[in-house]
Amino acid sequence: MTSRERVLRCLNMDCPDRPPRDLWLLPAARLSQGDAAINDFIRRWPTDFVQCSAGRPTSRRASGNAYAPGTSTDEWGCVFENIMPGVHGEVRHPLLDDYAKLPDIRPPVEFLEVNTEAVNAFCRQTDAFVFASGWARPYERMQFLRGTENLMMDIAEENDGFKALVALVHGFFREQYERWTATEVDALVMMDDWGSQSSMLISPEQWRRLFKPLYAEYVRIAHSTGKKFFMHSDGWILDIYEDLIEIGVDAINSQLFCMDIEEIGRRCRGRITFWGEIDRQHILAVGTPAAARAGVRRVRENLWQDGGCIAQFSFEGDTRLANAEAVFDEWRILFEATS
Repeated sequence: MTSRERVLRCLNMDCPDRPPRDLWLLPAARLSQGDAAINDFIRRWPTDFVQCSAGRPTSRRASGNAYAPGTSTDEWGCVFENIMPGVHGEVRHPLLDDYAKLPDIRPPVEFLEVNTEAVNAFCRQTDAFVFASGWARPYERMQFLRGTENLMMDIAEENDGFKALVALVHGFFREQYERWTATEVDALVMMDDWGSQSSMLISPEQWRRLFKPLYAEYVRIAHSTGKKFFMHSDGWILDIYEDLIEIGVDAINSQLFCMDIEEIGRRCRGRITFWGEIDRQHILAVGTPAAARAGVRRVRENLWQDGGCIAQFSFEGDTRLANAEAVFDEWRILFEATS
């Protein structure tokens, strides 16, 4: 079974030979563990996924290293400040501190010039499941442009400036996705963090009114050409799982251990694929290998249904190597025992 076949069978709840593996490796992990240890880990636990690294133009405005101390500029022109090596910085002085400046905001239109031939060549030379490299993040992009405090006030007021900003950002991501659907990648991906540790950042009703229609359109674009749609959101998002299922999201990456995994399973098992994860805040950072193995078993027992679970976690600067090893090894043991 190839990696691509394994992922598709997992998404379709069609009894893959094992859960597909996916590792999110932060630069801080290499700083804390060293290249040799990380490279050996990757060699022993290869991923079933790859992000397309061909066919996307270089940004005209990005500069600096977002994961190094100092300042860096992203593809939209937002300037990030960073004080810690290996993790991403923050925007301190948003470009759009006044909506009078909105006409000056320029999306990175060069990212719309996807080299279809190069992307397709990349897809054909691998048997991994291929993600498009353009990830939409409308809520987070608006935070970077507007500043978090300003944006939250805009959302509360639903003012005209906010509506114009939504139209600008959503329009760009929608067109970017349309370009990628003309290629042979397997899935489109998006990310927006909607949860705190115990609740949504805005009311579920407001999220459904303002943001659910955007996400539904992204999913429709993906499915219109037979591609899958993956989404990431940190924090407590149990209130919108049903909405994500309704609009057709194929796989969701969320912080399961911020919520009640048993309740998630009762509501959603077999209806959406859980793209990880194992608790990176507590278990992986300060727990034991035994706790990591128990976390894997809890996910498997509550969320697996002939598929529907991807063995994924985020390897961060404070992740203990022994715990990372235990996660993938426990998934192996569970499925070798039943094969």
